[in-house]
Amino acid sequence: MKNARARGMVMGAVAAAALLVVLNAAFIVTQTDQALVLQFGKPMRVVQDPGLHFKTPFLENVEYFDRRLLDFNDAYSPIEVIAADQKRLIVDSFVRYRIIDPLKFKQAVGDERNLKSRLNAILEASLRQVIGSVPLADVISEKRAALMQQLRDMVNAQTAGSKLDEKGKIVEGAARGFGIEVVDVRIMRADLPKENAEGIYRRMQTEREREAKQYRAQGAEDAQKIRSTAEKERTILLAEAKKQSEILRGSGDSEAIKIFAEATGQDAEFYGFYRSLLAYRKAFSAADTTLVLAPGNDFMKYFEKGAP
Repeated sequence: MKNARARGMVMGAVAAAALLVVLNAAFIVTQTDQALVLQFGKPMRVVQDPGLHFKTPFLENVEYFDRRLLDFNDAYSPIEVIAADQKRLIVDSFVRYRIIDPLKFKQAVGDERNLKSRLNAILEASLRQVIGSVPLADVISEKRAALMQQLRDMVNAQTAGSKLDEKGKIVEGAARGFGIEVVDVRIMRADLPKENAEGIYRRMQTEREREAKQYRAQGAEDAQKIRSTAEKERTILLAEAKKQSEILRGSGDSEAIKIFAEATGQDAEFYGFYRSLLAYRKAFSAADTTLVLAPGNDFMKYFEKGAP
């Protein structure tokens, strides 16, 4: 009885030890996580596939990293930057990123708190460089989207370990970065300092009004040029049309004279009769017309002797 109890206790202890070993050896990676297996603090391998995985029990441990989009929306205090036109701005920004290489992330920054400190310095320097290269009007206009793209590329390059020139272009790539991908960088707020905001707004309004006057003056000048050109073309077209009409009228008159001359040459008596009929119609067109003619006047000869 005692032997059976002892064997049962031993088997129970063995089973418990085996269960403990299995539990310590197995670990689960979810869809939203990725894991880094460490042995006495030394990185051994990265596990990114979801599911059940195993490690050396008691000798290795697992550190998990979120693979979803992460953001620092309250990590940065507003900073003051100076635009290219020497106007000061109070800028508040945020960064969205994801961890794409847990091993590099662990080796480069250790944890998210250290990353926040490193990324904050990079973002501040990038903001000063990007905004310092353009006037204030670009920051608050539709060009802002292009500036955000440039800012994102700069932060991405520097977190990847690349060196940039003074214009923000990559000139050298390093072997090790932060192990993250910066997905988006945004300026949440870009305000003028309270003490000089009103003066700057007035100057901006004056500049916009001056530009508007220049545009209107240029538009009026262009409109006058267009009207002058149109009037000149109109005069030329009218003169050309009048010239053509005179040519056509002269040609028609010449042709009519030619036809009349030919008709007269063929039958002079009939032509004289036809001209007399035209004269009669014109002379007797009024109802109260009275003609006083001398006897033997040729005007009425066709009334006396009839048509030829």
